[in-house]
Amino acid sequence: MTDTISHNGGCHCGAVAFEVDAPADVVVQDCTCSLCRMTGYLHLIVPASRFRLVRGEDALLTYTFNTGTARHLFCKRCGIKSFYVPRSNPDGFSVNLRCVNRSTFESIVIEPFDGANWEVHGDSLRHLSLDP
Repeated sequence: MTDTISHNGGCHCGAVAFEVDAPADVVVQDCTCSLCRMTGYLHLIVPASRFRLVRGEDALLTYTFNTGTARHLFCKRCGIKSFYVPRSNPDGFSVNLRCVNRSTFESIVIEPFDGANWEVHGDSLRHLSLDP
């Protein structure tokens, strides 16, 4: 198992803050689905056990569409989606790397993910939210 460290992040206005345990060297996905493409979301998917909401539960609004499985969580003050529960990994969280303090990472690899054809490729992300 790769060692993990705690990384801090949150929304733009600071109302929402979280911690995520992940390696210092990460691979994240740049998804081409309509929502991620429009928002520039970079996915760092982790098991639920590696995510902690530090503050802001009362500042979150939820948006769902299509199957309703994914729970897109936005700060109601600044509108930023810093994390959410993805359809591909309903037992975990996808953290937007753009909302995480980058000083705790040693390397970041961004790989493309064909989310525009999610039905074909969605299962390829399933392993990312499994506890080792």
